[in-house]
Amino acid sequence: MSPVHPVYSAVAARRSCRAFSSDPVDAGLIDRVLEAALRAPSGGNLQPWHFALVTGSALDRLKAGMAQTVQDRPQGDTPDYDIYPPGLVDPYRQRRFEVGEDLYGALGISRDNKIGRLMWLTQNFQFFGAPVGLFCFVDKRMGRPQWSDLGMILQTIMLLFEAEGVATCAQEAWSRYGRTVHDFVGAPDEHILFCGMAIGYSDDAAPANQFRSRRAPLSDVLTRIDD
Repeated sequence: MSPVHPVYSAVAARRSCRAFSSDPVDAGLIDRVLEAALRAPSGGNLQPWHFALVTGSALDRLKAGMAQTVQDRPQGDTPDYDIYPPGLVDPYRQRRFEVGEDLYGALGISRDNKIGRLMWLTQNFQFFGAPVGLFCFVDKRMGRPQWSDLGMILQTIMLLFEAEGVATCAQEAWSRYGRTVHDFVGAPDEHILFCGMAIGYSDDAAPANQFRSRRAPLSDVLTRIDD
């Protein structure tokens, strides 16, 4: 039997890292990954994605500004899209509930500790301590098929970083402050912020990195038609 292709290993190892070390990520490595990821699939080759990379003192300013912004405006900006559909039904609602409970269980934050949970959520806007922040934008004139292209390039980016030994966390939470981020990075008016991504080296000892999200079995999501 031939050895398993490294792509399988990267898919199996990738996780949403929610605690990073302060170790810097080499700029050349970042450029290599992002350049390679541009080969991600894109319907009609539109390549509708646009990115802003924030590091160094600029990232320090963003984190400091967001700490105050989240305190002043916890409700966020006017949203450009719903992260989850209204009236989420099972099994999707149950899956969302389970991953939240699993995470808070690993963190030791009980369900009745509303302040603790709120404080944890604010860590999204510090990129969970990561030394690199990436924002993904899409032209507001694009449709749903082009938004799906964003998922393909983001997954490609995350798997390539995984292959390089670098952890990531895609964060739609940043869309709650889309206008704030838009203004900070100087994005064109026609661009909508889809998500952020934390990039860095995992703090493997952190409680937030001690759990893996569950996945439904293949039988739950696959219909076989063979006769």
